[in-house]
Amino acid sequence: MISVEEALRRITGAFRPLAVETVGLGEALGRVLAEDVVGRVTQPPAAVSAMDGYAVRAADVAQVPAVLTQVGEAPAGGAYEGTLAAGETVRIFTGAPLPEGADAIVIQENTKAAGERITVKEGAAAGTYVRPAGLDFRAGDVGIAAGRLLGARDVGLAAAMNVPWLRVRRRPRIAILSTGDELVMPGEPIGPHQLVGSNGLSLSAFAAVCGATPVNLGIARDSRESLTSLAAGARGADLLVTTGGASVGKHDIVREALDDSGLELDFWKIAMRPGKPLMFGRMGEIPLLGLPGNPVSSLVCALLFLRPAIDVMLGRQAEGRPAETAVLGAALGENDHRQDYLRARLSFDDVGRRVATAFERQDSSMFATLAHADCLIVRPPNAPPAAPGDAVEIVPFSRGILGI
Repeated sequence: MISVEEALRRITGAFRPLAVETVGLGEALGRVLAEDVVGRVTQPPAAVSAMDGYAVRAADVAQVPAVLTQVGEAPAGGAYEGTLAAGETVRIFTGAPLPEGADAIVIQENTKAAGERITVKEGAAAGTYVRPAGLDFRAGDVGIAAGRLLGARDVGLAAAMNVPWLRVRRRPRIAILSTGDELVMPGEPIGPHQLVGSNGLSLSAFAAVCGATPVNLGIARDSRESLTSLAAGARGADLLVTTGGASVGKHDIVREALDDSGLELDFWKIAMRPGKPLMFGRMGEIPLLGLPGNPVSSLVCALLFLRPAIDVMLGRQAEGRPAETAVLGAALGENDHRQDYLRARLSFDDVGRRVATAFERQDSSMFATLAHADCLIVRPPNAPPAAPGDAVEIVPFSRGILGI
C-alpha cells in the first residue's frame, strides 16, 4: 500500500491543463477562467453623485445655513454641461456626473427648496457623497484572475467591465462506470440480494459541481464482456472512473477484465480508511481511476483524488489548498497504520473556534452520515489518542461539493 500523499502526487502528475475555448458571458457560469479578465472601461467613468441631492462647492457651504441658487439639474443618465460658479448649485441624482466646479454633494434631506433658492442646513466637506472616477475599477485593471471557477458575481463583474467573451478551459469529460451484478438503478424493481446503485449518479453530480462534464456509462455486470463493452464508451473521455470491482474478491474483476483493453496499472491500494482498494492506471490513452464500490468510500476518494485531477485539467493546480483545522468535540482513540477520514459535524464554541465532532459510528456502509456531515476529520497513521479541544486537520465540504 502507498500513502495518500504519494497516491495524490501520482494521480495529479498524470494530467495537464486542457485546451482553451471562448464562450459568451451568458455561458460562462461554472467554467474555469483560462485568461485574466481585464477591464475595457473605467467605472465610474467620471466623478458621480452617490446620493440624490445638490452638487455644491464645499467652500460655499462651510458656514450654514447657506443660501445657493439652483442653476440646473443633472439626472441619472444625463449631465449639467456648465461650470458651477460661487454661490450656485445643481440638483443632482444618484449616478449623475458632478458638474465642473462642484466637489461635494449635500443630500436633499439637509436642504430646503424655495424655487431656485436652496437653503443648505448642514454643510458637506469636499468629497462628501462623491464617487470618484475609477472607484470600482479602471480600464486595464485585472478584475478576475485566471484559474477561477466563475460564479454569478464573476459574470456580473465581467459584464460591468464590458467584456462579452471569456477564454475558459474546456470542461473535462469524465466517464463513470459502475460495476456489480447486485446493482439496480433507482426506481427499478429490486430483486433478491440486490441493492440500489447510487455511485453513478452521485459521482456524476460531483464531477459536474467540480466543473467537469460527466458521462454516465451505466452499470456493468460482473463479466469481462459487459465490462469491456461499457468501458468502450469512455473513448474520447479525459478520464474513466470505475466504481467497484477493485478489491480482492472473486467477483472484483475490473482490473482483470480491463487488462484485455490494455490497462497499465500504476498502483493499487492506499493506506487509508475508507477507500483502501483504490487503483490508478491508464487504459490506452485514457487515465483510469478505480474507486471502491462502497458509496461512502467512493465519494470520499472522489473528494480526495478525483477533484484534484479535475482541478489540474482545468488549470487550477496552483498552490494547493492550505490545511484547515478545528478542535475536537469528542475524544478519539489512537489510530492504526492507515490514514483515517472520519465523517464529522462542525459547530462553534463560545470563543468562536470551529469544533469538529466525529459521528460515533463510522461504518463505511452508512451513507446517511456522509450526507449529514460537514467535514472529514483527518487522522494520520499511528496518531495517538486525542482529547476534546485538541486541534485536528479537517477537510470541509465547501458549498456545492458533496451537497453542503
